Amino acid sequence: MDTLLYIVLPLTGLILGWIIRWQFARLQLTSVEQRAKRLYHDAIKEADAKKRELLLETKEQLFRERSHFEKETRERRSELQRFERRILQKEENLEKRIGTLEKQERNLHHRERSCIEKEEKIFKDEERCKKELERLSGLSAIEAKRLLIQSLENEAKFDAQVSINRIEQEAILQAEKKARDIIITTIQRMASDICSEMTVATVSLPNDEMKGRIIGREGRNIRTLETLAGVDIIIDDTPEAVVISCFDPIRKEIARLSLERLIADGRIHPARIEEIMQKVTREISQTIYEEGERILFELGIHNITPEGIRTLGRLHFRTSYGQNVLEHSKEVAIIASMIASEV
Repeated sequence: MDTLLYIVLPLTGLILGWIIRWQFARLQLTSVEQRAKRLYHDAIKEADAKKRELLLETKEQLFRERSHFEKETRERRSELQRFERRILQKEENLEKRIGTLEKQERNLHHRERSCIEKEEKIFKDEERCKKELERLSGLSAIEAKRLLIQSLENEAKFDAQVSINRIEQEAILQAEKKARDIIITTIQRMASDICSEMTVATVSLPNDEMKGRIIGREGRNIRTLETLAGVDIIIDDTPEAVVISCFDPIRKEIARLSLERLIADGRIHPARIEEIMQKVTREISQTIYEEGERILFELGIHNITPEGIRTLGRLHFRTSYGQNVLEHSKEVAIIASMIASEV
């Protein structure tokens, strides 16, 4: 009995616990279903509200767009009406102008007929007058015209000769004074530098020992310099100086620059002398071309051949009566243009 009681009581407890749990689970399920139903109804209500709100916004947007479209339509219609009125007004103006032009054309046609009739009448009168003049003068029209032209030519020649004589007399009286004034004015407007004419150039030495190095062993350095440059190098008792003498100013300038560079370099021997001379000769040739181009540019002269430019540039190294020949030539060109402008 006790054993049966120990078995039944736990079994009864398990059954009661299961029943209670089942009831509790059922209550929870019912509560979840109710919450789900409430959420569903709330969602439906919210969706309906959103739908109504969207419908209202759509209707408002459609209303605004319709109003804007109607406004644009009215404005365009009004603009078209104004444009149509302007076109009609222009058409009326054109019709008026066409009428006026037609009227003027008729008047011109009438005047043209009148002018033609008058011209015919004048031509007939002129022919009649010609015949009458030919009868009275005993000359034909061609002969009368020739005599008239000859008379006019004689008068014109006489008047021209009188004018020419008067102008020549006035020119003779004024020419000397005018020429003097032009030359004085031109000289006053033009000023240029002058330089003394020299056939020698002096090169300074750092010390007298350099004279021996320039002469070289048995005079080979100075002979090389004189032979390549075509100049005479004079080494005398003048302290710290040598003199280069030559009647060709370009050779003298090449020799002077070459000697200055050799002194500055310190290496003086025949091979170095020949190298320096070639380099200086190329530089002087370039300088000659650049000087010729400069003068032509300053004078505004173009289309000169390269050989002509070099020939003109060589004058940069020549002097005549105490003045640089190239600058003198430029001065003459400027004075000529000034005299031309004064004349």
